[in-house]
Amino acid sequence: MSENQPTPENEVEVLDPQLEADAMAQEEIHSGDQAQAMAEEVARWRDLAVRTAADFDNFRKRVAREREEAVRFGNQDLLEQLIPILDNFEMGMMAAASDTSSMIYIGMDMVRKQFNDFLSQQGVEEIAALHAPFDPNLHEAISEEVSDSIAPGSVIRVTRRGFRLRDRLLRPANVIVAKAQAE
Repeated sequence: MSENQPTPENEVEVLDPQLEADAMAQEEIHSGDQAQAMAEEVARWRDLAVRTAADFDNFRKRVAREREEAVRFGNQDLLEQLIPILDNFEMGMMAAASDTSSMIYIGMDMVRKQFNDFLSQQGVEEIAALHAPFDPNLHEAISEEVSDSIAPGSVIRVTRRGFRLRDRLLRPANVIVAKAQAE
């Protein structure tokens, strides 16, 4: 080889100090951008983890609430179907009321009491309506009648009893509501 050409062993890298400073500044900027990007990525994942944990907690609470409601109101359909049977049974008792000392009437009365006890044990309550102010959430007005003895807007007569299962309406009471006389 010729002596004028540099060889790798004796080649010395000579850099311009300004170029070297610019390269280091560029590296710092690049590593600073990387650090900031990584910090933003960590914050995004942390936020996602917090949101996912909150969503899961809300889901768990909703499932527990729905399970509790299913237990409390699971027999609602059955109870709604039994109430008309009770109505018919009581109408039969009214027809047999002419001889309340007969064994048939006494037996029917015992069955009615058992039926009502069963409904009470299941959480079914009769809606008190007679002489109460009309409440469209609990009562279904089938007509109005003029009354001097009952305040207008109050229930004069109950034509079909209403029931609720705990805090849920099973069937509204059919009622006749008092109204004031026309002047």
